[in-house]
Amino acid sequence: MADALTPAAFHILLALATGDRHGYGIMKEVLRLSDGGVRLGAGTIYGTLQRLIESGLVAEAPRAGPRTINGRHRRYYRITPKGRDALHGDVARLQSLVRAARVLKEAK
Repeated sequence: MADALTPAAFHILLALATGDRHGYGIMKEVLRLSDGGVRLGAGTIYGTLQRLIESGLVAEAPRAGPRTINGRHRRYYRITPKGRDALHGDVARLQSLVRAARVLKEAK
């Protein structure tokens, strides 16, 4: 069984599962998917993205977004097939934990 993803990595991969996004777009999608329950700051997002890129779970998307205030292009990120496999593995792991918790709850 693969190692579990960190919560930040899980949420970032989940946010990228439906399409390429830039950092702020990832932040907004994580908020939306968690109904506002998970707020990832810029440092967490970009630090985690760097680790995900280094491990081959995320890649920089080839397109450049509009220029930002400082004149640089926004970087877009995409989930890789390896990242999608890791995300699916973690979802299965979490589903198994929820099933076990339900069994324990019903046994009371």
